Amino acid sequence: MSDLQHTNRLLWVGLGFTAALLVLAFLLATLKMGASLDKPLPIYGQVAGFTLTNQDGQPISLSDLRGEVWVADIIFTRCPGPCLKMTRQMAELQEAWPQKSRAKLVTLTTDPTYDNPAILKAYAQRFRADFKRWIFLTGTPRQIAHLAIDSLKLTAIEKKPEERESPADLFVHSTIFVVIDKHGQLRGIFETTGAGVDPAQTRREVLSAVRRLERES
Repeated sequence: MSDLQHTNRLLWVGLGFTAALLVLAFLLATLKMGASLDKPLPIYGQVAGFTLTNQDGQPISLSDLRGEVWVADIIFTRCPGPCLKMTRQMAELQEAWPQKSRAKLVTLTTDPTYDNPAILKAYAQRFRADFKRWIFLTGTPRQIAHLAIDSLKLTAIEKKPEERESPADLFVHSTIFVVIDKHGQLRGIFETTGAGVDPAQTRREVLSAVRRLERES
């Protein structure tokens, strides 16, 4: 065998070995992904019972959402910061929702003394909210805190007057979406804004979590 033939043989053996390694790496990645998809989402806690008021002035309780997966966030309509962006992201989730899905979107206000049902409904209509799928809730500050902070792990802190940058700069609050399963358990937490956050990727992850939870009994 000539030196050239020997070199070519070594080259092809090397390429074959490299290809085999790539195939093996792909298979391992696929198995890892499959294992991750099969693993149930963690349970972060149980949502305690609540009764709040929706955009139509009707009472909504935890029992009304039993048996359905829901995604929640907290905003206020006078917010000069991230609330508009978060609500637009919720609207994009609504548009991406499969028609056969029964999952709900739930938006809480951290400013219930101002955000009464009529104001919430007008705000929701700006984003073409489908009220069969997307619920806006208000109540007393104590009721809101009981659900948002105690159960959903959503932060909402009123700013002191001297800390406000504008008259509407009233609260510091979470910019996350949380996902609750059919049994009222908190199962997913997703950041929506900030450095390195890709809203499209967040939307895909939330939708994936919802689909997985809808398949659970």
